[in-house]
Amino acid sequence: MDLNNRKIKILEAIITDYINTGEPVGSRTISKKYPLGISSATIRNEMSDLEELGLICQPHTSAGRIPSDKGYRLYVDRLMRKSDLPVEESLFLRELITSNISHIDYLMEQTAKALARLTNCATVVTEAKAEDDSLKRISLVPVDDRSVVMVKVAESKKVDNVILRAKAVPDFEVLNRMTAEINAYIDKNGTEGHEEDIKAVLNKFLPYRELVIEVFKDIFKGGKSSYDIYTGGVNNILNYPEFADISKAKGIFNVLEQKELLHKLLKNVGDNQPGVQIIIGEENPLSEMKELSLIKTNYNLGGGNIGFIGIIGPTRMNYSQAVSVLSGMAENINEVIKTLTGG
Repeated sequence: MDLNNRKIKILEAIITDYINTGEPVGSRTISKKYPLGISSATIRNEMSDLEELGLICQPHTSAGRIPSDKGYRLYVDRLMRKSDLPVEESLFLRELITSNISHIDYLMEQTAKALARLTNCATVVTEAKAEDDSLKRISLVPVDDRSVVMVKVAESKKVDNVILRAKAVPDFEVLNRMTAEINAYIDKNGTEGHEEDIKAVLNKFLPYRELVIEVFKDIFKGGKSSYDIYTGGVNNILNYPEFADISKAKGIFNVLEQKELLHKLLKNVGDNQPGVQIIIGEENPLSEMKELSLIKTNYNLGGGNIGFIGIIGPTRMNYSQAVSVLSGMAENINEVIKTLTGG
């Protein structure tokens, strides 16, 4: 059966209306709301063909039609128009990232909350931490007269940071010299402790000895962990009528509370190539996710993947808007971290 232009326009109208209302769509609704220039009877015939093609289905005998997973797949692959992120939302995301980039953990937490607020869906952000990822260099940035942010860049270009307290903080010129000396130490010794070289650095900055010691303590501390996960907007799922049934929502909440499971889901679905990927309904490997869609992307430093950002919502989510917000967030994070690391 030929999927002609008229069928495509009707399918697009059904999907658009169902995304907006959550109500099954009938031929009269389409003829009144969408200027297709054809009668309700013709629309009904075309809808029967679309149902036969598996692109829409009829949930109740007397109801209109709703899109199937196959219909949504055709929509996102061929019909969806990319919407530009509104200027105010773009500025909001940029400000969120630039104001929190020195606090990576807090930034990831706020990213999850911001995406949930903008999309009305549940969101997941993973921050990967590579094991045995050796330190490449550090940067010291003054916060106030008693504290400094130490930004640590690993060989993989993974960025981490810590706030160090001291009785005295040098001015920018001295802090830059201190940074250069400590980076020279790292180039020579890595994160191994070599007493003579440490003493040499300390002697060059005796008035700020306490701060130098705190830097070396953190460098030598090491430690391994694989990833952190931050979620936001989990309760947004309950705002959709299709998940008002608590027994149905419970399974979804169980998934969203299991960090290891979420990490596996984000890591294993799709091909993890750059850009946004959309996993719809039955395409999800978890049974609890079969009525949900997952939109995900990764954020990275150069060629090294750091983590994933995901939006989870009903299959009738506003895909175009969610993709725009997700893309905007990932682009901003990549740009700011790239600038920070000199990558």
